[in-house]
Amino acid sequence: MQPSLLATVGGFLLVFSLVSAQTRGDNVGTCTTNDGFGKYCPTTCGVADYFYKYLPQVSDDLAEMQRELDMIANLTQGAEAKITYMRDSASSAQKSSQPEPLFKRSSSMLEDVIRFEKTFIAQEQQIFELQSLISSNERSMADLKQMSMQLQQRCSEPCKDAVDIQPITGADCQDVANKGATTSGLYYVKPPKAQEQFLVYCEIDSVGRGFTVLQRRRDGSVDFTKDWVQYQEGFGYLSPDDTTEFWLGNEKIHLLTVSSNIPVVLRIELVDWEGNKKYADYAMFRVGSAEDNYRMMYGYYFGGDAGDAFDGVDLGDDPSDKFYTSHNGMQFSTYDRDNDKYDGNCAQQDGSGWWMNRCHAAHLNGKYYQGGRYSEKDAGEDGFDNGITWLTWHNRWYSLKETTMKIIPLNRIMGGGGQQAGVKQFGGLGSR
Repeated sequence: MQPSLLATVGGFLLVFSLVSAQTRGDNVGTCTTNDGFGKYCPTTCGVADYFYKYLPQVSDDLAEMQRELDMIANLTQGAEAKITYMRDSASSAQKSSQPEPLFKRSSSMLEDVIRFEKTFIAQEQQIFELQSLISSNERSMADLKQMSMQLQQRCSEPCKDAVDIQPITGADCQDVANKGATTSGLYYVKPPKAQEQFLVYCEIDSVGRGFTVLQRRRDGSVDFTKDWVQYQEGFGYLSPDDTTEFWLGNEKIHLLTVSSNIPVVLRIELVDWEGNKKYADYAMFRVGSAEDNYRMMYGYYFGGDAGDAFDGVDLGDDPSDKFYTSHNGMQFSTYDRDNDKYDGNCAQQDGSGWWMNRCHAAHLNGKYYQGGRYSEKDAGEDGFDNGITWLTWHNRWYSLKETTMKIIPLNRIMGGGGQQAGVKQFGGLGSR
């Protein structure tokens, strides 16, 4: 009985001590997130939900412990009564005068009683130690019950997560905006071909355009050296104030770009280390399925002042440079899944995942170099590992500071503050 009880009590004390030692998730200053996409530090209410999940089982276990302690207490009382009775019997036997023939027999019985008494004294000491343990356990149980009551009182009201997720949902961010959303932030979307909804950051402007953000680089806080599964599922952190870095995930990008009947425009926004901003738009953008290794395709360059790096760049070394640095129609590659046109592995060389050719003229998931500077060692033997690049802007290898990839239906680009340079260049794009 005693070892089982000690193991049970010790186990519960350990569980509650670990839980009570957790830092409150709403204490942003001490919260350390992991690199799981869509995961946030648990709020106080999140911890409460955890408690409530296990509270019934803990209550049952506490009740069982109380029953075992009561049984031990009853056994202790019975043992004490038996010891008292045997002591009294021994004293009576010693004091009584017996006839001579019975004297030796009584002496033998007295010796047995004395021997038993020593045994009972040892048992009495064990009982005393057990009573001390019971008292300690009762105090611990009282403390646990008090903690449970305080937690229940604290979270008696419905909890609200610290992460503010907007209530409107839709097929994508433009659909969310069409339904009346006016604030940029986190929304759940469910494209027609998706089996379940997922969380995205929607950028909604003053004229009601809703951009679904696919990628965000800001400060190098997230390492983009990830494997195939991580790029497929997405990684980084979505935040309601749009201050974090992330890759939404190839499967989600695929669902967002193939489910709509309206062609999608990919907008790429770039910021260099001097604070200059450029953009590039690509119409009829889509990403294929996993079976096709998430092949990237677009219809035509829609315009922008960053230049068309996806079309490739003539590096001046070989006439085929432009062809081998174009990106349209390329499959996605990671260091553990090589789908490029190079004899080696471009993604492994660059430490990233991207639509590689042989290798690239545009690379927004490259290594993040603070200040845009990198050494020859960083660049590698062939000089192509140059971080976050868009060659048609600076016309040289240069690592950018911030990048954004976002999509919006083509009719919203043209009809609501679209880039007029693109409209002029391609004339009546609405009929194409």
